[in-house]
Formats: sequence, C-alpha cells, structure tokens
Amino acid sequence: AILLNPLTTRLQQYKIPKVPAILLTIFIALSLLGILLYFLSSQIIQFGEMAPALKEKLTQILTNLQHWAESMFGITIQKQAQLLRDAANSGKVLVGRTVSSALGIFSLLFLIPVYIFLLLFYKPLILNFLFEVFSKENNRYVADILHETKSAIQSYIVGLLIEASIVACLNSIALTILGVKYGILLGVIGAILNLIPYVGGIIAIILPVLIATVTQNGYTTQLAIVGAYAVIQFIDNNILVPRIVSSKVQLNALISVLAVLLGGALWGFAGMFLSIPFMAVIKIICDRIEDLKPWGKLLGDQVPASYPGQLAPREAPATDGKIVEPKAT
Repeated sequence: AILLNPLTTRLQQYKIPKVPAILLTIFIALSLLGILLYFLSSQIIQFGEMAPALKEKLTQILTNLQHWAESMFGITIQKQAQLLRDAANSGKVLVGRTVSSALGIFSLLFLIPVYIFLLLFYKPLILNFLFEVFSKENNRYVADILHETKSAIQSYIVGLLIEASIVACLNSIALTILGVKYGILLGVIGAILNLIPYVGGIIAIILPVLIATVTQNGYTTQLAIVGAYAVIQFIDNNILVPRIVSSKVQLNALISVLAVLLGGALWGFAGMFLSIPFMAVIKIICDRIEDLKPWGKLLGDQVPASYPGQLAPREAPATDGKIVEPKAT
C-alpha cells in the first residue's frame, strides 16, 4: 500500500475520484505481475511437459546411487529403501506444515489486493488517528516520523525490487550461457528465493543444479553453476545489498540478523521479510524521541570511533634517555 500510494495520489491529482484511482492503481500493479507471468508461462508449460522425463532420469540417478552405496558401504538396497521410508514417515509432519504454510501464503495473496484497497481508502482516517492520539505540540514530531517512515519503507521495497531484478537477470544470463534448460524461469525463481535470508540463496543454487543433473551428463555444468552463483552471491552481498537495500534503512548488520531471526521464529518467512522495515520504523521513532536516542544509535549503522568508558593506553614513564635499572628487593 505504501509503495502504491504515490501512484494513487498522482491519479487523484488528475481529478480521478478516490475509489476509481485506488482500483486503477491495483489493476496496474496486477497487470505488471500478469505480464511477468505471461513471459514465464512458456517455460512453465515446457517444464510441466518435461516432468515425466525428468522423473525417469531422476529415478535412474537414484538407482545408481543405491548401487554405489551398496558397493561402498555394504548397505543393501532393501535396507536403503527401509531407511528412506523411515525418513519419509518422520518428515510427514514437516511436509504437512510446509504445505499448510504454502496454502496460507497463497490464500493471503488473494487477500492482498483487498488489504491494499482498504489501507489506501482509510489512509486519512489512520493518519488522523495518529495525530489525535498525541498532543498538538507533538504534531511536528509525528509528521516527521510518518514522513521518514514512509520514505524508508518505500525506498526499502524499491531497493528489494531493483536487487531482485538485477539478480534475476544475472542468474538467467549465467544459466542460459551454461546451457541449462528453463534458465530464465530458474533465474527468476532464484532471485525470488534470494530474498529469503540465509536459506534462500542455498535453495536458489540447488534447483538449477538438480535440473542440470537430470537433463545433462557429467558434472561440469553443475560445478559451473555453483561457481556462477557464487560470483552472483558475492556481487549481491557486497555491492547490491549494501548500496541499494541496506543503505535505505540504516540498520547495522547485528540488529538486522537478530531481527530476521526473531521475525522468522515468530511469523515464519513473512516475519523475515517484515522484520527489517519494522526495525527501521522503530529506529526512526527512537531517533525522534530524546530519551530513546541511545536506542536509535544502537540500531544504527554509525560506529563511533571512541566511547566515554574507553581506557586510554598507558604511557611509559619518561626517562630522559637514561636507562632505568630495576630496584633491588
């Protein structure tokens, strides 16, 4: 809603009524998403048509691995099958939770346009409440906090979109050059997964490696994919994220990591995404309230060169060039 608010405001400036302006804004956003899915649809269809062949190739690879494990470790194929069944039974609960979480996310996606419409429609009501809940002498501080919060969140979301677009292009180019099938689709999926802290980058590498394993012979391509993705991850972590994303929220790395871990523990993947802008809002509030400014500095990315309790290095006593002999005891 914050990201789409400028477009809604611009449409209203052209004398378009509020409700049609909001609906038109949501329609434009959904249209852009639909265009992206349309360009990827051909590869999605091809991937679905190749599913039986991929399954057959993967079964062959697993059979070869079973024979290799039997010859190397003496574990019979029947014993391996039993171990796999036990692992599958123990993983049913995890799979069930994952499927339930995925269904919850998909159901939420259908409700997002409704949430966006309501937030944009009731924006004056929400802002009026925020001003009235504080005394009038604090209106300037409330206005500054709201303005900085809006700017920080908008910049952060735009930064994420720019980062994801660049990573998607780099992934797709690398996979296409290496001759991996569905390179564009896998590149876009990898860029989306890369937005998930920690595990996203690993999963993004596993998918194209798996596709290359079941569609090509040998392991040269797989090693090349790992190398290419390692270079892309280096560019992303050291150039794109610091300059495009992290600079928008001005949080230090320690607080960012702790916020992501806490957000993931409380609300899953959604908490991981929302933890950084949430902490950015808290930092803005702390920076504007005198008693909370130390907390704002703690959350920020500015590291002081010294601090009041720092001990100065002890200086050796002056000897005027003379050798000081130790006293006899």
